[in-house]
Amino acid sequence: MKRGNKLIGALVAVAVVASACGGTGSGGSTVGTSTATATPTASAVTRPDVIVGSTNFYEQITLGELYSQILEANGYKVTRKFNLGNREIVEPAIESGQIDVDAEYLATLLAFVDKNGTIAKPTTDPKATQIGLQKALDPKGLTVLDYAAATDQNGFVVTQATASSKSLKKLSDLAPIGNTLVLGGPPECPQRPFCQLGLKNTYGITFKDFKPLDSGGPLTIAALDGKQIDVGLLFTSDPSIVAKNFVLLDDDKHLQLADNIAPVVRNALLNKDDGTLARLLDSIGAKLTQAELNDMNKQVAVDKADSKAVAAAWLKKQGLIK
Repeated sequence: MKRGNKLIGALVAVAVVASACGGTGSGGSTVGTSTATATPTASAVTRPDVIVGSTNFYEQITLGELYSQILEANGYKVTRKFNLGNREIVEPAIESGQIDVDAEYLATLLAFVDKNGTIAKPTTDPKATQIGLQKALDPKGLTVLDYAAATDQNGFVVTQATASSKSLKKLSDLAPIGNTLVLGGPPECPQRPFCQLGLKNTYGITFKDFKPLDSGGPLTIAALDGKQIDVGLLFTSDPSIVAKNFVLLDDDKHLQLADNIAPVVRNALLNKDDGTLARLLDSIGAKLTQAELNDMNKQVAVDKADSKAVAAAWLKKQGLIK
């Protein structure tokens, strides 16, 4: 999904979800699957054909390449259908069988497929959110596999200089000094439970001032870089975190909802397979940390590297393909 839509949606969804969650370092699991690093050699067993899809966003395309390449290296014939559009296009595509696999974000997908929260609501806990999401996906014939530690959700960052001079590693470190700092973010941030209001209610942080900027975009990045603000709201996987050497503060009291990355697969495909496909995709999630995702995003979005080459290099570095 497009990042601007994702952040604004998270900020506005007050009635749908409660105050929030950061990522966890451990992957979740679904019934019948397990996290395992598969042997990166093509199997003699006949494998079902797979169609991997993605939205029109560089992170999604790179994730699609990760999924496609590990499957191809293990004997699957993969068709890529990337850049399909937003979630309103991609979700019906996987439900109808136009694609078989895509990368998703736990909390955001749950809020999308169960808009009224009648089955489950996104939470700050990725495992609980994954379980709720699976309940919502069951009638649609879809399975969410293991989630990664990596997320694409609201996060708060500072410059390396600010982090070093003020010994900042986590959001709770801001509480004693918040009244000396300026926060920057979207104009609606002061009233939103996942932004300034949430920082006050969850962490007890009161800032010296707030500067209205944009939704995790170039204005916020420039203001951080230019020392116009001390703390900025960006996405946790924003490539500028690596490019500008910003420090992403740990959400140690879990303000944000659990938008960990996980593959979603059609049950019709899983039923044709012997479990290898799920194990292969889960092996990616087991190794995909926030830092690894951010580095790949920086290579593609900032350095203009080819997403296919970036994905291949990462899979080889992790020992997932040869």
